[in-house]
Amino acid sequence: MTRAHEDTFTENRRLLFSIAYEILGSVVDTEDVLHDSYLRWRGVDLALIENPRAYLAQIVTRQALGVLRSAAGRRETYIGPWLPEPLATEAEGGVEHVLTGEAVSTAMLLVLETLTPVQRAVFVLREVFAFDYAEIAAAVDKSEAAVRQLNRRARDRVHAARHTAIATPAQARSVVERFAIAAATGNVQALMDVLAPEVVFLGDGGGVVNAVRRPVRGQDKVARLVIGLLTKGQRLGAVGTHFGVYNAMPSILATVDGVLDQVTSIEVTDGRITAIYSMRNPEKLSAVRVPE
Repeated sequence: MTRAHEDTFTENRRLLFSIAYEILGSVVDTEDVLHDSYLRWRGVDLALIENPRAYLAQIVTRQALGVLRSAAGRRETYIGPWLPEPLATEAEGGVEHVLTGEAVSTAMLLVLETLTPVQRAVFVLREVFAFDYAEIAAAVDKSEAAVRQLNRRARDRVHAARHTAIATPAQARSVVERFAIAAATGNVQALMDVLAPEVVFLGDGGGVVNAVRRPVRGQDKVARLVIGLLTKGQRLGAVGTHFGVYNAMPSILATVDGVLDQVTSIEVTDGRITAIYSMRNPEKLSAVRVPE
């Protein structure tokens, strides 16, 4: 390995992290993919590489596809809803990726879960990161014609499922503040006022900790569930709350006796809350840093 290998990998690391996370939806698996990709990159003869950025993306994509395929069986038997690991998209000192907006939202990542592994990789490389078809074809070992067809089908499916863009954290702030106040005071009606009629609550405990195992839908049911969960948490110990932005959505980090218990991300569309994503699986919270 030369200094050039290290410098080139470091220069592209934020992009490579982003590609792997979009394919996998897992921070921990993404870090493993980057580690393995770096080891492979160290053995490459740089004199033979015309486009290091594209070649590194190819290595990372192939590594991520391998991990995704091996995880497919585990996700089919996953207990309760599967949600992607929370990824901080606004943080002091910057972030380790280039992802912003709808592309990294939990809703988008859940739609990507419905694609085949290769469709997902092709869509991510083309629609999110604008790689050309020749580069993508090399990364997924398909012809350019096949890649174009895969992308067209993936794009149609994604666009059909995600036809309305979610609000940015800044746009959603006042709605989330009203949500937090209503939940803290136990005001069911005030909660219902900020929830869209079709609101859905998804909880991910992974079978490790308690969480709702089926989606909960509707203003009244979701409002009462949120208040009930908050009341239950208060009985377990001293509850602390911190605010952040995860997966391009305003999020509430809840601690119980100083230990992170959950990250709840809130999706706002047209001024109302359309989805609440509650991550409680401790294995998926290991990379989340609670603010001091």
